[in-house]
Amino acid sequence: MILKSERLILRPWKESDAEALYELAKNPKIGPVAGWPPHKSVEESLNIINTVFSKRETYAIVKDSHPIGCVGLLFGDDANHEWGEGSAELGYWIGEEYWGKGYAFEASQALIKKAFSELNVKRIFASYRIENTQSKRVLEKLGFEYLREMKNTNYLNEEFRETAMILEY
Repeated sequence: MILKSERLILRPWKESDAEALYELAKNPKIGPVAGWPPHKSVEESLNIINTVFSKRETYAIVKDSHPIGCVGLLFGDDANHEWGEGSAELGYWIGEEYWGKGYAFEASQALIKKAFSELNVKRIFASYRIENTQSKRVLEKLGFEYLREMKNTNYLNEEFRETAMILEY
């Protein structure tokens, strides 16, 4: 399935994207704030494409035929939190050189439209680290509303605070 927005294409990740993914995901400003460690090799990026990014409703965000980030919906056990029946969890990230151009908003908006119109999703949840004001702004522009603050644990088993938000159909 391919989704299109004004400036972007959302498409499934391909093995041939591994090098482009590595170039984006090795940046220590990307992964840790999104909950995962920076990638250490093209092989690791390929493994992520074949496992994590192969889940349904997970898309490469493509600009000018080049991946610039990722957007996806997580369901059930794949989500970071238990949100309940009829719910999905939105996640996204954008390569640093593409920050501040509205791409996370645009890609998320296209996927949210599909979730509500085609996937029988009634509620979409998203969470962000308290200090991640960029992600907060994206979610607010998308119409998400504050739900609650929560504690979570990262890939290093360190505790952090995050804010959960909700968007209902």
